[in-house]
Amino acid sequence: MKEIKELKFEDLSVEQKLGMIHSAVVNYIPGSEHQNEFLYDRIRNHALGAIWIPSNAPYTEDFIKKVKEIADYPILIMTDAERGFGEYRIGPRNSVGRTNDVENAYVFGKSVGVAAKKLGYDVVCSPILDVLRDGSPRSYGPDKEFVAKMAAAEARGMQDAGLMAVGKHYPGASHDLPIDSHMAEAISFETKEELVDNGFGIYKKLIDEGVLSGIMTSHHKTEKVDPVYPASLSKITLDMIKKEGFNGFFITDAIDMMGIRAKFGEVESKGMAVEAGNDFVLTYSLDPIGDQKIINTCYEKGIITDERLDEAVKKVLEMQHKSLEMEKTMITELSDEEYERLRNIEKNAVCAKVDQGLSTSISRDGKHLFVVMLRNEMNPADVAVDTFKSNWLFPDKIEKRILELFPNSKVHFIHQMPTARQNQLALIYATKNEDVVFLTFSETIAYVGQDEITKRVRTLMEAMQYTDKISAVVHFGDPTTLSGLPHIPRYILGDTYEGSVDACLDVLAGSIEAKGKPTYDYTLN
Repeated sequence: MKEIKELKFEDLSVEQKLGMIHSAVVNYIPGSEHQNEFLYDRIRNHALGAIWIPSNAPYTEDFIKKVKEIADYPILIMTDAERGFGEYRIGPRNSVGRTNDVENAYVFGKSVGVAAKKLGYDVVCSPILDVLRDGSPRSYGPDKEFVAKMAAAEARGMQDAGLMAVGKHYPGASHDLPIDSHMAEAISFETKEELVDNGFGIYKKLIDEGVLSGIMTSHHKTEKVDPVYPASLSKITLDMIKKEGFNGFFITDAIDMMGIRAKFGEVESKGMAVEAGNDFVLTYSLDPIGDQKIINTCYEKGIITDERLDEAVKKVLEMQHKSLEMEKTMITELSDEEYERLRNIEKNAVCAKVDQGLSTSISRDGKHLFVVMLRNEMNPADVAVDTFKSNWLFPDKIEKRILELFPNSKVHFIHQMPTARQNQLALIYATKNEDVVFLTFSETIAYVGQDEITKRVRTLMEAMQYTDKISAVVHFGDPTTLSGLPHIPRYILGDTYEGSVDACLDVLAGSIEAKGKPTYDYTLN
């Protein structure tokens, strides 16, 4: 095995130091090999502190293998794996939360750590510490004490498996202007005292428990703390948590988001982030050559000072050392009991809301119409090969599963924005079946903003409920998007991943119970 030697600060040139503060993303687009060769050369020259390899990118394992072959120092290999990896992959964070079991959070975190270390990762930017009230499946929910308890357990599981946990998205402020920071700057009007009492306190708990190696800073401005800069560019905001004893590293959320770039510029923002206190700049432009040039330019312009550069580089080297130390005591496998617990999360997370005296299940021998919502870009006539790009809902599989459970039923596909013909056929088919079951979803995806059930789908459901035709809605994702629908006697609620789809259908068929406990307050008619 190749010997890995730690780098010494005093041996590094300025050029190498400027690479140490860069968390560069590999370019996985075909034809971009020159970009990755640039990164490999930086690694050979000890001039890159971290490399970000998306866990779901094409050729992920090949990229990691290549980096491991080249690197003779402990470069940090990072990623984002909010849903886990491979056979351990489950749904978004709220699935774990709805089981209301802190041991599930620990096992999930441990599974992330075990799988990540086997692949070759050192750092995963999780857990999510955001306290959200909008129904987002990415969060454990709106209760700060519950979020803190679950997130701490998750981070402890990651750490036990030898993986560095990075809490996000600091400082955990409320979303008073709830814009997606991929698109524009998000803003909170919390006072410093309110911030400390809410999201900030969760970071403090994880720091006190010693399970947080890093913090990802958000492009979210808390106006009453720093009226000018979002957290990722705010020395005031970053210093707040340092004063509470945090001695890990700071990494920006992707610095190319419009929440930063549109207001502070593509060039200056990268230097401002370092000078504010971030130790790593996460660039996600898929142009690592250009990104490194920009970081260098910020230094040449004096935006990044020598003092701050040296401080950041020393922190990077400290974290590289820590990664080696963590591997000495890491747990490398889940126990059989832990694996079984992990696999049951998808079942135990399903929630149900039904009218009093009504079962969560419908007749398996009945003649039901299942109206299944698809993304607009999908072709309902070609469902056997068309799949969601996030790989959670496969129309051909779901149709097959429905007909296995309910053999006398019919499946009809509509788009999120259904055509007139799709709606017409749904209404016609409804008259030929005993009742109708809708399968709907809402997704949290960057650059699409807030997701809702479209007015066209709502109108279709309203039309059917004039004659009380709908017996159930099976919904995946944010349940608050169902508010305002006409009264429906049966709701089955899951999340946007394949295992949850199967579990929700099993609840509808009466094969399993709906044991989940909602973490959000919402009103369903």
